[in-house]
Amino acid sequence: MSGHSKWSQIKRQKGVSDAKKSKVFTKHARLISVESKKSKGIMSASLQSAVENAKRDNVPKDVIERAIKKGNEAGGESFEEITYECYGPGGSAIIIEAQTSNRNKAAQEIKHILSKNGFTLASPGSASWAFKKQLPTPENGNLKWVPETTVPLSDPDLEILSKIVDELEENEEVEEVYTNAE
Repeated sequence: MSGHSKWSQIKRQKGVSDAKKSKVFTKHARLISVESKKSKGIMSASLQSAVENAKRDNVPKDVIERAIKKGNEAGGESFEEITYECYGPGGSAIIIEAQTSNRNKAAQEIKHILSKNGFTLASPGSASWAFKKQLPTPENGNLKWVPETTVPLSDPDLEILSKIVDELEENEEVEEVYTNAE
């Protein structure tokens, strides 16, 4: 049977799983290097939490150590944390946390994803009122936005929202997406 080799099937499946792992490892490495830069190499609670989250996702030890070292280097690429807010389908509030070395690029990519789905960015503070910021602990990891008020959505709106969230999370600079939809 030509065209049916076991190796080609394994290679294709391995390529897909390796791409997913790489994306997760990159996000964790970026978060660890940002936290390392903030804490100036000292193992702070937020850095320790980022390392524990990375270990939970099976990030190799050498990747974690490289990320910590990269954060401590002077003159290295500096990442900044940015929070974007918008309203999604059915009036649901969405908070997008991103880490980027290029603010303009990140903003344009997020605006493009939102506009492609018929939504726009809102001004800072316009959607965060619906959430409460929770302090970091070893249990909850990094800072989390917990919805204080929730909005019920219809099935079509839920589909649109999940599509938007998936597209945002596929972006390499977006760390987390929070929504107050039920």
